[in-house]
Amino acid sequence: MNSVSDILQQTNETLFSFEVLPPLRGKSIEQIYSTIDRLMPFRPAFIEVTTHRSDYTYKEIAKGQYQRVEERLRPGTVAIAYALKQRYGVPVVPHVICSGYSQQETEYELLDLSFLDLKDLLVLRGDKSKQDARFIPKEGGLHYASELCEQINRFNQGLLLFGEQHELCNERPFSYGVAGYPEKHEEAMSFASDLRALKHKVDLGAGYIVTQMFFDNQKFFRFVEQCREAGITVPIVPGLKPLGTLNHCTTLPRTFRVDFPEELVSQLEKCKTNDDVKAVGIAWAIRQCRELKAHDVPCLHFYTMNAATQIEQIMQSV
Repeated sequence: MNSVSDILQQTNETLFSFEVLPPLRGKSIEQIYSTIDRLMPFRPAFIEVTTHRSDYTYKEIAKGQYQRVEERLRPGTVAIAYALKQRYGVPVVPHVICSGYSQQETEYELLDLSFLDLKDLLVLRGDKSKQDARFIPKEGGLHYASELCEQINRFNQGLLLFGEQHELCNERPFSYGVAGYPEKHEEAMSFASDLRALKHKVDLGAGYIVTQMFFDNQKFFRFVEQCREAGITVPIVPGLKPLGTLNHCTTLPRTFRVDFPEELVSQLEKCKTNDDVKAVGIAWAIRQCRELKAHDVPCLHFYTMNAATQIEQIMQSV
């Protein structure tokens, strides 16, 4: 099976891909199957599976007494990725993150992924803890996605932590993509510094870039131009998120540090219900996709949040 990097490099058409979230702890995988079953007719080139860090919560153990507990609300990325690969036969790309992981825990995860022949990864730093004002790595963890790229490169060379060696390097090595931010990562000091960090990850071996969601195609086109001017030549995949609720109108700009273009804002200001927003979101995403496809992007990548209905309608029109 070709790597996702190879697929994106070799395509002569605009492909389709999407991201799913592992179910909440204790929930069934059936919701994910239901989502993917509805999207398979559009022949996805790959499916991403997100990874989520553990965070601390307080559980009541007796009346008035609470215990601080480390809890991961969406576990199971590796198991789900393997299940999807077996069920659908398409490349599955689990996210590998720094956030909440020590280097040793990451190494164990790489070993598991290697045993299961899940060799396509998306390498990310991940979010900060809800309790922290800034990103703080777990003890023994990594600060930046570039450091995680370096750990994966060492693993590909047969090197484990503490100088140990392994035999898995004789098999197919890991191939990975990284994230890009058309409107700048929220913690970057400038767009230029963010672009330098992105080029460093590509220089380390990232085979493609998937962008943060955006709603203004002109910002994506300018981002691609700036990447090319900086010497970044790998495929750049636009990440898209259809608006679906009134809540999205405020939470998405705040959470992901993205701006809505004024034309979209004027449409959203007239919305009174979730259905109103969903209709605007579908129409806007169709418009985005058609323009992106006309510009020969390698792939349209959707952040589905396990909700397939809107993606179906968009892809049927595109």
